[in-house]
Amino acid sequence: MATLIYVHDPMCSWCWGFAPVWQKVYRAIQQGYEPDELSVRSVVGGLAPDSDEPMPIEMAKRIRSYWHEIEQLLGTEFNYDFWVKNIPRRSTYLACRAVIAARELSDRDGEFSMNTAIQQAYYLKAENPSDLEVLLNCAGQIGLDRACFEQFINSPECKALLTKEIRFSRSIGGNSFPSLFLEKRGTVYPIPVDYKSASGVLECVADLMQ
Repeated sequence: MATLIYVHDPMCSWCWGFAPVWQKVYRAIQQGYEPDELSVRSVVGGLAPDSDEPMPIEMAKRIRSYWHEIEQLLGTEFNYDFWVKNIPRRSTYLACRAVIAARELSDRDGEFSMNTAIQQAYYLKAENPSDLEVLLNCAGQIGLDRACFEQFINSPECKALLTKEIRFSRSIGGNSFPSLFLEKRGTVYPIPVDYKSASGVLECVADLMQ
Protein backbone atom coordinates (compact mmCIF):
# COMPACT_ATOMS: atom_id res chain seq x y z
CA MET A 1 0.00 0.00 0.00
CA ALA A 2 1.37 3.39 -1.02
CA THR A 3 0.06 6.94 -0.68
CA LEU A 4 0.54 9.96 -2.92
CA ILE A 5 0.58 13.00 -0.64
CA TYR A 6 -0.36 16.42 -2.01
CA VAL A 7 0.61 19.34 0.25
CA HIS A 8 -1.15 22.56 -0.62
CA ASP A 9 -2.94 25.68 0.59
CA PRO A 10 -6.27 26.74 -0.98
CA MET A 11 -5.04 30.36 -1.08
CA CYS A 12 -1.66 29.55 -2.66
CA SER A 13 -1.49 31.06 -6.15
CA TRP A 14 0.99 28.44 -7.37
CA CYS A 15 -1.46 25.74 -6.25
CA TRP A 16 -4.09 27.46 -8.40
CA GLY A 17 -1.66 27.34 -11.32
CA PHE A 18 -1.03 23.64 -10.67
CA ALA A 19 -4.73 22.78 -10.27
CA PRO A 20 -5.40 21.58 -13.87
CA VAL A 21 -2.41 19.22 -13.75
CA TRP A 22 -3.27 18.00 -10.26
CA GLN A 23 -6.81 17.17 -11.33
CA LYS A 24 -5.42 15.04 -14.18
CA VAL A 25 -2.99 13.31 -11.84
CA TYR A 26 -5.73 12.60 -9.32
CA ARG A 27 -8.10 11.17 -11.94
CA ALA A 28 -5.36 9.07 -13.53
CA ILE A 29 -4.45 7.50 -10.19
CA GLN A 30 -8.09 6.76 -9.42
CA GLN A 31 -8.45 5.04 -12.80
CA GLY A 32 -5.05 3.36 -12.95
CA TYR A 33 -4.59 1.94 -9.46
CA GLU A 34 -6.68 -0.04 -7.03
CA PRO A 35 -7.45 1.81 -3.77
CA ASP A 36 -5.51 -0.74 -1.73
CA GLU A 37 -2.53 -0.31 -4.07
CA LEU A 38 -2.19 3.49 -4.20
CA SER A 39 -4.31 6.10 -2.44
CA VAL A 40 -4.20 9.89 -2.51
CA ARG A 41 -3.96 12.05 0.59
CA SER A 42 -4.45 15.80 0.43
CA VAL A 43 -2.79 17.79 3.23
CA VAL A 44 -3.25 21.51 3.91
CA GLY A 45 0.10 23.00 4.86
CA GLY A 46 -1.00 26.43 6.04
CA LEU A 47 0.64 29.47 4.45
CA ALA A 48 -0.30 32.08 7.03
CA PRO A 49 -2.00 32.05 10.46
CA ASP A 50 -5.22 33.84 11.37
CA SER A 51 -4.92 37.62 11.29
CA ASP A 52 -7.18 40.67 11.13
CA GLU A 53 -4.31 42.92 10.06
CA PRO A 54 -4.33 44.34 6.52
CA MET A 55 -1.65 42.90 4.28
CA PRO A 56 1.42 45.18 4.03
CA ILE A 57 1.54 47.06 0.73
CA GLU A 58 4.87 45.57 -0.31
CA MET A 59 3.60 42.05 0.34
CA ALA A 60 0.47 42.72 -1.72
CA LYS A 61 2.64 43.95 -4.59
CA ARG A 62 4.80 40.84 -4.35
CA ILE A 63 1.80 38.48 -4.42
CA ARG A 64 0.31 40.35 -7.39
CA SER A 65 3.64 39.87 -9.15
CA TYR A 66 3.33 36.11 -8.54
CA TRP A 67 -0.08 36.20 -10.22
CA HIS A 68 1.43 37.87 -13.29
CA GLU A 69 4.30 35.37 -13.34
CA ILE A 70 1.96 32.37 -13.15
CA GLU A 71 -0.36 33.90 -15.73
CA GLN A 72 2.50 34.38 -18.20
CA LEU A 73 4.06 30.98 -17.52
CA LEU A 74 0.95 28.81 -17.46
CA GLY A 75 -1.90 30.90 -18.87
CA THR A 76 -3.73 30.69 -15.53
CA GLU A 77 -6.66 33.10 -15.16
CA PHE A 78 -6.68 35.66 -12.34
CA ASN A 79 -9.19 38.38 -11.51
CA TYR A 80 -7.14 41.39 -10.42
CA ASP A 81 -10.28 43.13 -9.17
CA PHE A 82 -9.52 41.31 -5.94
CA TRP A 83 -6.92 43.91 -5.05
CA VAL A 84 -9.43 46.74 -5.51
CA LYS A 85 -12.57 45.19 -4.02
CA ASN A 86 -10.99 43.80 -0.83
CA ILE A 87 -8.66 44.62 2.03
CA PRO A 88 -6.29 41.64 1.67
CA ARG A 89 -4.98 39.91 4.78
CA ARG A 90 -2.08 37.50 5.04
CA SER A 91 -4.34 34.87 6.57
CA THR A 92 -5.00 31.43 5.08
CA TYR A 93 -5.57 29.17 8.09
CA LEU A 94 -9.34 29.77 8.01
CA ALA A 95 -9.49 28.63 4.37
CA CYS A 96 -7.39 25.59 5.29
CA ARG A 97 -9.81 24.74 8.08
CA ALA A 98 -12.66 25.07 5.57
CA VAL A 99 -11.08 22.30 3.49
CA ILE A 100 -10.68 20.13 6.59
CA ALA A 101 -14.28 20.85 7.63
CA ALA A 102 -15.57 19.80 4.22
CA ARG A 103 -13.60 16.57 4.51
CA GLU A 104 -14.89 15.83 8.00
CA LEU A 105 -18.52 16.75 7.25
CA SER A 106 -18.82 14.91 3.94
CA ASP A 107 -16.25 12.76 2.15
CA ARG A 108 -13.07 13.04 0.16
CA ASP A 109 -14.91 14.57 -2.80
CA GLY A 110 -16.20 17.26 -0.44
CA GLU A 111 -12.63 18.17 0.40
CA PHE A 112 -11.68 18.58 -3.25
CA SER A 113 -14.91 20.42 -4.03
CA MET A 114 -14.30 22.89 -1.21
CA ASN A 115 -10.73 23.54 -2.32
CA THR A 116 -11.95 24.24 -5.86
CA ALA A 117 -14.76 26.49 -4.61
CA ILE A 118 -12.32 28.54 -2.55
CA GLN A 119 -9.88 28.89 -5.44
CA GLN A 120 -12.62 29.99 -7.82
CA ALA A 121 -14.01 32.48 -5.31
CA TYR A 122 -10.57 33.95 -4.77
CA TYR A 123 -8.98 33.94 -8.20
CA LEU A 124 -11.99 34.21 -10.52
CA LYS A 125 -14.69 36.02 -8.50
CA ALA A 126 -12.33 38.39 -6.62
CA GLU A 127 -13.72 37.35 -3.23
CA ASN A 128 -11.64 37.09 -0.07
CA PRO A 129 -11.42 33.57 1.44
CA SER A 130 -9.85 35.08 4.56
CA ASP A 131 -13.44 36.12 5.38
CA LEU A 132 -15.75 33.58 6.99
CA GLU A 133 -18.77 34.67 4.95
CA VAL A 134 -17.02 33.79 1.70
CA LEU A 135 -16.24 30.32 3.04
CA LEU A 136 -19.81 29.86 4.23
CA ASN A 137 -20.98 30.64 0.71
CA CYS A 138 -18.51 28.07 -0.65
CA ALA A 139 -19.88 25.50 1.79
CA GLY A 140 -23.40 26.18 0.59
CA GLN A 141 -22.33 25.87 -3.04
CA ILE A 142 -20.98 22.36 -2.51
CA GLY A 143 -24.05 21.23 -0.57
CA LEU A 144 -22.86 21.46 3.04
CA ASP A 145 -25.12 22.68 5.84
CA ARG A 146 -23.91 26.22 6.53
CA ALA A 147 -24.72 26.15 10.25
CA CYS A 148 -22.92 22.86 10.85
CA PHE A 149 -20.00 24.02 8.75
CA GLU A 150 -19.69 27.32 10.65
CA GLN A 151 -19.80 25.53 13.98
CA PHE A 152 -17.14 23.01 12.99
CA ILE A 153 -14.72 25.40 11.25
CA ASN A 154 -14.44 27.44 14.46
CA SER A 155 -14.23 24.42 16.77
CA PRO A 156 -11.14 23.40 18.78
CA GLU A 157 -11.33 20.05 16.97
CA CYS A 158 -10.92 21.64 13.55
CA LYS A 159 -8.08 23.87 14.76
CA ALA A 160 -6.33 20.83 16.24
CA LEU A 161 -6.69 18.94 12.94
CA LEU A 162 -5.08 21.83 11.07
CA THR A 163 -2.20 21.98 13.54
CA LYS A 164 -1.68 18.24 13.08
CA GLU A 165 -1.67 18.55 9.27
CA ILE A 166 0.80 21.44 9.32
CA ARG A 167 3.16 19.48 11.57
CA PHE A 168 2.86 16.44 9.32
CA SER A 169 3.53 18.43 6.15
CA ARG A 170 6.65 19.99 7.66
CA SER A 171 7.85 16.61 8.95
CA ILE A 172 8.00 15.18 5.42
CA GLY A 173 9.53 18.29 3.85
CA GLY A 174 6.35 19.98 2.66
CA ASN A 175 7.61 23.48 3.32
CA SER A 176 6.47 25.00 0.02
CA PHE A 177 3.23 24.65 -1.90
CA PRO A 178 2.37 22.72 -3.92
CA SER A 179 4.53 19.74 -2.93
CA LEU A 180 4.15 16.07 -3.81
CA PHE A 181 5.44 12.98 -2.02
CA LEU A 182 4.99 9.24 -2.32
CA GLU A 183 4.93 7.31 0.95
CA LYS A 184 5.74 3.62 0.46
CA ARG A 185 6.51 1.12 3.19
CA GLY A 186 7.39 3.85 5.68
CA THR A 187 9.68 5.82 3.35
CA VAL A 188 8.67 9.19 1.89
CA TYR A 189 9.95 10.11 -1.57
CA PRO A 190 9.66 13.68 -2.93
CA ILE A 191 8.15 13.99 -6.40
CA PRO A 192 8.99 16.96 -8.66
CA VAL A 193 6.01 19.20 -9.40
CA ASP A 194 5.50 19.68 -13.14
CA TYR A 195 3.20 22.68 -13.66
CA LYS A 196 2.64 21.99 -17.34
CA SER A 197 2.12 18.24 -17.66
CA ALA A 198 0.69 15.41 -15.58
CA SER A 199 2.77 12.80 -17.39
CA GLY A 200 6.01 13.62 -15.59
CA VAL A 201 4.37 13.29 -12.18
CA LEU A 202 2.64 10.04 -13.16
CA GLU A 203 5.83 8.55 -14.59
CA CYS A 204 7.68 9.34 -11.36
CA VAL A 205 4.88 7.73 -9.33
CA ALA A 206 4.94 4.65 -11.58
CA ASP A 207 8.71 4.29 -11.17
CA LEU A 208 8.47 4.51 -7.38
CA MET A 209 5.61 2.00 -7.32
CA GLN A 210 7.75 -0.71 -8.94
